[in-house]
Order: sequence, then C-alpha cells, then structure tokens
Amino acid sequence: MNFELKQEHKLIQKTARDFATNELLPGVLDRDENKIWPKEAVSKMADLGFLGIMVNPKYNGSGMDTLSYTIAMEEIARVDAAASVIMSVNNSLVCSVLSKFGNKFQKEKYLSRLATGEILGAFSLSEPQSGSDASNMLAFAKKNGDSYILNGTKNWVTNGKYSNVVIVAALTSKDIGHKGISCFIVEKSFKGFESGKPEKKLGIRSSDTTELYFDNVIVPKENLIGNEGDGFKICLETLDGGRIGIASQALGIAQASLDASIKYSKERAQFGKPISSFQGIQFKMTDMSIGIESARLLTRKAAWLKDNNFPYGIQAAMAKLHASEIAMKSSTDCVQIHGGYGYIRETGVERLMRDAKITQIYEGTSEVQRLVIARSLLK
Repeated sequence: MNFELKQEHKLIQKTARDFATNELLPGVLDRDENKIWPKEAVSKMADLGFLGIMVNPKYNGSGMDTLSYTIAMEEIARVDAAASVIMSVNNSLVCSVLSKFGNKFQKEKYLSRLATGEILGAFSLSEPQSGSDASNMLAFAKKNGDSYILNGTKNWVTNGKYSNVVIVAALTSKDIGHKGISCFIVEKSFKGFESGKPEKKLGIRSSDTTELYFDNVIVPKENLIGNEGDGFKICLETLDGGRIGIASQALGIAQASLDASIKYSKERAQFGKPISSFQGIQFKMTDMSIGIESARLLTRKAAWLKDNNFPYGIQAAMAKLHASEIAMKSSTDCVQIHGGYGYIRETGVERLMRDAKITQIYEGTSEVQRLVIARSLLK
C-alpha cells in the first residue's frame, strides 16, 4: 500500500497552493466582511482548469481523477472556503451530473462550457419545506408537448445568483414519492426564472446562497437529464460524490486552523515563554493533527474507491462526517488558543470557525451521514 502522492498529484497540489496563496489570500478578510463574490478568482480557477477538473478532455475538461480534485479543494479551502465551495458545486454537483447522466447534446451544449468556466453551474434540490427529506418537494414540471412547464421554489442554492445554468430536481409525477422526481437543466435566461437576494450567512459569506423561483418556466424536453423518474437516483449518486468535495473543504479549514495555531503559539508569550511550551496548548494541537490526518486518509480513500469504480458512498459519508467534525473542533480550538485575539475579526481565525460550521450541514447533515453509515452496518 503506497501513500506517497504521484508526481501529477504533487503538481496539482503545488499549483492549487500557489494559486490560493497568491490570488485568494490577498483580500480574503475583506471579501468575507463585505460579502464580495470572488469574480476574478473564479475566472482564474477556470483558467487553471479547476472548474472542470474531472471532466473528460473531450468536453474541455482537465481529465484528472477524484484524488486530484480532493487535493486541489483542500488547498483552496485552506485559504478561502467560500471560493472552494464555488469550485465544489461546479465540479461535484453540476459537471459530474452531466458527465455521468447527460446525453451527447447536453454534454456538448452545457458540459463543455461549464468545464472551461465560460458558464457557471448550480444544483438545486432543497425547498423551504424539504431538506433532508427530498421526497417532500413541491416543485413540479408538467409535460406540455415538446417541453415542460416548471413551477416552484428552491432554497439554499450555492451559486444561485451568479450561475448561468442550474440542475433542478422537480416532480414530474405526483403521489408516488421519490419515484416521481426528475432532473432538468434550466438556463437562467429562461423566462419566469428568477433568483432571490443572497442569504445573510454565518460563514462562507463571499459565496452566494439564494432562493430560486420558477413561474411557468418552459424547459425544452431536451433538457431532461436521463428519463422521467430518474431524478432521485441522480441526486443521491451526485451527493455521494459531493460529500468527498465537502470533506476536502472541511479538511482545508481544519489544516488552516492547525497552521494558525502553531504560528501563533510560537509567537505569543505568557509567563516569560511562548505558549507553545505549555502542555495544554500542545495537546490541543496534537489532537488537531491526529484528527486532520485521519480525515485526510478517509477522504483520499473515498476518492480512490470512486476513481477505481468501487462502491464509495459509505466511505464518502464517513469522510464528510469526520472531516466536518474535525474542522469544527479544530477551528474552535484555534480560536481558544488565540484567546481574545481569536475572537476579533482582524486576526482572521474566527472566520475559520464560522466557515467550518456549514460543512456539518450542507450536502447531508452529520445526522444524515450517521444514518447512512448505520444502515450499512445493520443491513
């Protein structure tokens, strides 16, 4: 068993780290404070091939593996978690859907442009009354000749404001539960499609999260992904892959917390010596390091399973659950190590704690991950 990264993976790690340091780090606190969407950074991520990192080169993608994606995501989230989630959604929840389930027409029209960043994608499953219980959705797409008429509301949509196309899950048949869910590609330019104002969030504040409104939106039948009734299966498989991305994001936040803790503990002196010499501080950082390493191994194992066509859903759930909890614990301890300075925004570490929290919630809460894992144990 070889844990050493291949040369290509080391290169993607260096490229992502350099990009994060040189392009994302300057202004990261200002973007968070003022909720500024990172337009230039997104464009540069596209130039580096990070928005279609796993897409086949036939459709203008980088053609890299899932492990490359996790490495790049970790490095970017280590500096700016908000930028990383923009990248994650476009890769895990949009490009992956079209790569696996889209037909040739959809790949040529949409995937080839999403992979280069010419257009940006979003994914919408949740509704005001349906979060973890996706089968409780109300959005409905009624067949009408050569098109569908879509009505409904979606919420918690990352990239909701700045995206050009959205993967939308909606009912095409009522009263049969999840078997009636289908998925569509909906362009922002379609008449009757509007996005709400960005939500005011605790963390990842320079990424946008909005509601989406569909009022008699006419969607061509060519934009149906797969067949009617395939939507629930598509969403579940997509979220499995998405959890690897969020685990990588959480991992980056946790690593940033450890980095900041080590740096500050060496600089801050109390009682005549650096606080890094105190066992209480050392133990916190030791626990961070162990948690991060175990989360990284879980995440990379899930990526390896996916790349080698093994079942990976349970491992993705484990990675996402563990990494998100390590991110929350590490960022909280980081603030504690910084003391009063950790509580003020100027230092920047309180942002890590705010950003970490969402990793325990989106793309399946920690409670949902535990259910998924428990069911696999008890089947």
